[in-house]
Amino acid sequence: MGFSEFLGNDKIVAALRGALRSARVPHALLFTGPRGVGKYTLARMFAQAANCERMTDDFCGECATCRQISQLADPRKLIEQGLAERGDSADAATVERVPLILQSHPDVWAIVPDPVRLKSPVARPMLRIGQVRAVRRAAYFQPSAKRRVFILDGAETMRSDVANVFLKILEEPPGSATLILTAPSPFSLLPTILSRCLQFHFAPLPIAEVESILKAHSDRKPTELKLAAQLSEGSPGMALELDLEDAVEKRRTALRILQRAAQGQGFAQLFADTTALAKDRESSFEELLGVFYGLLSDLLELNAGVRSPLMRNPHLSKELEALAKSVDADWIGRAVSGMDKLAGGLRRNLNRQLGLDALALSLAPPEFAVWPRK
Repeated sequence: MGFSEFLGNDKIVAALRGALRSARVPHALLFTGPRGVGKYTLARMFAQAANCERMTDDFCGECATCRQISQLADPRKLIEQGLAERGDSADAATVERVPLILQSHPDVWAIVPDPVRLKSPVARPMLRIGQVRAVRRAAYFQPSAKRRVFILDGAETMRSDVANVFLKILEEPPGSATLILTAPSPFSLLPTILSRCLQFHFAPLPIAEVESILKAHSDRKPTELKLAAQLSEGSPGMALELDLEDAVEKRRTALRILQRAAQGQGFAQLFADTTALAKDRESSFEELLGVFYGLLSDLLELNAGVRSPLMRNPHLSKELEALAKSVDADWIGRAVSGMDKLAGGLRRNLNRQLGLDALALSLAPPEFAVWPRK
């Protein structure tokens, strides 16, 4: 039990243990990296180590404090409980007045993007101003154990006004509390927040290591284990949660969109595919864009003639090789730039279906230009 259970990114673990051992714990940490790579898990472990009754730079997992904080390991039950207590018909004012706070120990809070409702959650949960204001009030309380720890998971979902409220905590940091933010990329946060956090980037795990984790925690067939590990791109958490059949179908649909856009043909089916992806409420738009980025990365390596490319979508290798021969680096570059613009439009409530349609049309050869549909 302890940090030894955390797999990968050993240097980050060593740095956190060193800070605890020397009693020089930063007031704000930023953990960045792909979804499922272990950012939230290590943040929760840090909270245990910072308050463990028996150890100073690790946690025993057996004392009362460690056991209480360990309940945050799977936040789903606590989220369901919090939403049920607030009521599924809560209005906007109630959502802010009764913020979603996950707490199993007085000194440790986990703040996650609020889905608002349990039965019909919003399409894009986000950290809300009520949650951040609650943290701002509580951060300056003296801890009942050793140290107060506030984990803000999905910090990139904060709107600019919410981020500015949070910034006030960092400008006058509490002496006995640590705030840990998690986000896929530092570029999704305000520069003023970045400058006040000690940053750690979590690298993906080797595919072989992810596969071994899956073997220990899954009863999938060997071929499914290997494909799930490859599609996870080094994130064991994502690999464990992956609906393999759904993930494969999404990638096939996304590839068909790129194929038809490059050929300038089959726009009726292309629009049907973008509609299907846009209406998928099981995946966030960020995850959908990640699928396209993965396909375009494979295309770029194949187009550049990279020997033995590390395919992110090995099950589509034949289709990708054929498409790579029909497009050039400029086309792939324009596709990537278009995806970047779509990603940038998320905070402006971009209509993702229209965005995908417009991007596909912009990638069609000039001689096949068509009018956008109404």
